[in-house]
Amino acid sequence: MKTYLFSFLLGCAVGVLYSLCRVKSPAPPIIALLGLLGMVLGEGGYAWIKMHVH
Repeated sequence: MKTYLFSFLLGCAVGVLYSLCRVKSPAPPIIALLGLLGMVLGEGGYAWIKMHVH
């Protein structure tokens, strides 16, 4: 969990630096990130269901 928090905080810091330099972030649009989140949650959810439902 520490790794995820560190990654998030470092990403926020880099975002602030991009903003201070007035440079557009190369990150993908939010809709793409939401799609990736859905894929990760779907994969994890399927694995959890498969493990707990016989």
